[in-house]
Amino acid sequence: MQSAEQKVNLLDFDRKGMESFFEGLGAKAFNGRNVLKWIHKHGVTDFDAMTDLSKKLREQLKQVAEVRVPEIVFDQPALDGTHKWVIELDRDNRIESVFIPEPNRSTLCISSQVGCALDCSFCSTAQQGFNRNLTAAEIIGQVWVAERELGKSLTNVVLMGMGEPLANFDPVVTATNIMQDDLAYMLSKYRVTISTSGIVPALKQLTELSEVSLAVSLHAPTNELRDQLVPINRKYPLEQLIPACRDYLRGDKRRKVTWEYVMLDGINDSDKQAKQLIRLLEGTPSKINLIPFNPFPGTGYRCSPPERIDAFRQRLVRAGIVTTTRKTRGEDIDAACGQLVGRVKDRSRRELKHSGGVVR
Repeated sequence: MQSAEQKVNLLDFDRKGMESFFEGLGAKAFNGRNVLKWIHKHGVTDFDAMTDLSKKLREQLKQVAEVRVPEIVFDQPALDGTHKWVIELDRDNRIESVFIPEPNRSTLCISSQVGCALDCSFCSTAQQGFNRNLTAAEIIGQVWVAERELGKSLTNVVLMGMGEPLANFDPVVTATNIMQDDLAYMLSKYRVTISTSGIVPALKQLTELSEVSLAVSLHAPTNELRDQLVPINRKYPLEQLIPACRDYLRGDKRRKVTWEYVMLDGINDSDKQAKQLIRLLEGTPSKINLIPFNPFPGTGYRCSPPERIDAFRQRLVRAGIVTTTRKTRGEDIDAACGQLVGRVKDRSRRELKHSGGVVR
C-alpha cells in the first residue's frame, strides 16, 4: 500500500490528464470524466461517495490516489465585503487568495507561486522573494475551497495574486483548463484572466494552447522607465512584448489586452507619459486599468493624487482607449493589488487574532 505522500492528487489533472490516469489504471476514460465532475462540480473528495464508480475501482483509487485540497487557515473580511484567505499548502508554505464581491459578479484573485522572483519595485509580494511554484492542484484548489467556503459559484477568476503565472506555465494552463471545463467550473474564456509581467516566449506558447483573457502588467510607456519598475523588461522589452500581445488576440475581434498601470506619483503619471502610452498601444485592441498605488512598509513610492489619476484617464479616453480606474478593494486588510503577503509572514497567530480575522 502506498503512503499518503506517494498518492497521486487528482486535483492535478484536467480532463485529458484525468482520462489518461484512469486508462493507466485499466479503467475507461469516462470514469476519469465522472471523477472530474464529482470533484469540481459537486465538491466530493471521498471516493466511496462517487456512486457511479464500481466498488472495485473505488478500492483501487484508495490505494493509489487522493483528492487533497489546500486549507484556509485564516479568513480576514474587509469593510467592503472583500475576503482575504491565507491558504496553507503542503510543506508549511502559505499563499493568499482574495474574494471580491460585486453586485453582478464574484471574482476570485488567486496565486500561482509562493512569492515571486520578478522583483517589481512597487509590489509588496516581490519583496518577500520566491519560494516555489504551485502545482496545478494548489492553483485550482484555491477555486475549489473558495466555492465550498462561499456556498456558491464564482463568475470570474483572475491569476493576479502572488507570483508570475507564465513562469509556472504547465500547472497554470492545466488549472485554467479545469476552470473552463463544463464538467468543472464552466467559466467562459472571457472570465478567466492570466496576468503577466511579460515573459514573451511563454506568452507565445500560450497563444498556441489557450484563449483565456490576457492582462499585462505594463506600468510604464517606455523601456527606460519599465526597466526600473518591471525588471523583466530588460530581457523582454516593449518591442517584443507588444507584438506578442497583439498576436495573442489574433482571430477574435471581441478580445482586448487589459493593460495594468499602477499610478505612482511623479514617476509614471505625467501628461507626456499618457501621450507616450497612447502611441505605444496604437493598433493593439486595448483596455487600460489604472491602479491607485497601494502602499506597503518600506516603500518609497506614493500614490498619484486622485485629480492626477483622473486627468491621466481622461487623456487616454479622449484618444479612444477604454480606460477605468480600479476601485481599491480590501485595502484595510492588505488584500489590495500589490499587497499580498506584505506582512503575513511576520505576524504571529496572536497578532492575526487581534487584526479582526478568523484563525482556523
